[in-house]
Amino acid sequence: MSRSRAMAHAGAQGSALILVLWLIVLLTALVGGFALAARTENLQGRVLTRGIVASNAARAGMEYALTRVALPDPRLQWRPDGRPYRWRYGGAQVEVRVTDENGKLDINQADPQTLAALIQGEGIEAADAARLAGAIVDWRDADTLSQPSGGGEDADYASAGLPYGAKDGDFEGVAELLQVIGMTPELYARLEPNLTVYSGRARPDPAVAPAAVLNALGLDGADLVRRREAPSPDGLPEAGALPLAGVTGAGSGTYSIDSRARLADGRESRLRTVVRVGGGGLPGMAYMPLRWEEGASPR
Repeated sequence: MSRSRAMAHAGAQGSALILVLWLIVLLTALVGGFALAARTENLQGRVLTRGIVASNAARAGMEYALTRVALPDPRLQWRPDGRPYRWRYGGAQVEVRVTDENGKLDINQADPQTLAALIQGEGIEAADAARLAGAIVDWRDADTLSQPSGGGEDADYASAGLPYGAKDGDFEGVAELLQVIGMTPELYARLEPNLTVYSGRARPDPAVAPAAVLNALGLDGADLVRRREAPSPDGLPEAGALPLAGVTGAGSGTYSIDSRARLADGRESRLRTVVRVGGGGLPGMAYMPLRWEEGASPR
């Protein structure tokens, strides 16, 4: 009996030891899991914090650009013609491009020929470009007659299986172009930086127009942009750089601003906005946002 009791006692001790070992393993796993979760949350917090810092730097670039565009001294003034300006803010490297909306092609005012020229400049065949330009005009005009080059009225949308027809009214935003028959997301992405609905001008101002728009106007866009941005000893525009009728270069007060901020750790943020200086008459507002797109991505 004593031997049996000794064996039973030894077996109980062995079971207890195995149980303790399992408990140690379980506690180790729990502690490791908590440590991993804490580390993950810490990393997530750092990413979110750095994202906010980068986002604020990009916004600071946009607001700083508005102050520089408004400076009366042309040697200090940032010109709203799309050229890049670099600035440091709180340890972040910020690159800002300001484009006056008067330099873009207004899709509510532009004639079919200029629209077609801009579209053709993106590698589209002449006949297809003319047809799409006609569809853009048909979208905004009130009649039911297609453009001579082809276009898009209600019957065309119905034939294409689309559940809507031509709007017969002004574009409310450039993104509305994606609803026009014949427009593709890829072509829209290339055209969008050169288009506006805010200028109200049939002809863009060449003094602040991007190269693609200048080409659509029948000018040498690359050469004019080069001459426009050429440095001069006194910091003023090159004499005779824009000897063109209808050139003003005067700011309209409505600007597209593309601000990109990069932190020292590689974190980046981008803010793309269209703003109207003065806040639209609302008290306490320095500007009114007309479009606002922002995002941050780690490197």
